[in-house]
Amino acid sequence: MILSVDVDYRDTGAFIAGITFNNWQDENESEIFNSILNNIEDYMPGQFYRRELPCILKLIEEHEISPETIVIDGFVYLDGNYEAGLGKHLYEALNRKVNVVGVAKRPFKGIPPECELLRGKSKKPLYITSVGMPLEVAKVSIKSMHGKYRVPTLLKKTDQMCRLS
Repeated sequence: MILSVDVDYRDTGAFIAGITFNNWQDENESEIFNSILNNIEDYMPGQFYRRELPCILKLIEEHEISPETIVIDGFVYLDGNYEAGLGKHLYEALNRKVNVVGVAKRPFKGIPPECELLRGKSKKPLYITSVGMPLEVAKVSIKSMHGKYRVPTLLKKTDQMCRLS
């Protein structure tokens, strides 16, 4: 099972949405999960994981989700290869047992060109990073996801779900 997760911040709390699906090419989710976490940390540049990691872990624990892969809105590695971002911290928190794929809409300083992925007719790339699976496999997986636009259907839906409540 694959879990796509996204977080929307509100005042001192966060609304977390997760969508599970069975295959990369699925058009529809198998389940939707929501959680709320209050008293989250303030955003600190370069340490985004301190704010978002507890949110993702709350969703997984609260709903007892056991995915093989988690897709996050962000980076696994801030430089594409070594500097730990949210995804790498999530991978470690899950005892290196769950693949993590980062899909970012904007580049981060130092992200190499091999992390870029064009989807649909967009001339603006997504930025893919991964741990637990090779980068090329992650890129092929994201490229194969349903939807004819830059952002795959289920990733867009996850983003929308976290903002609805």
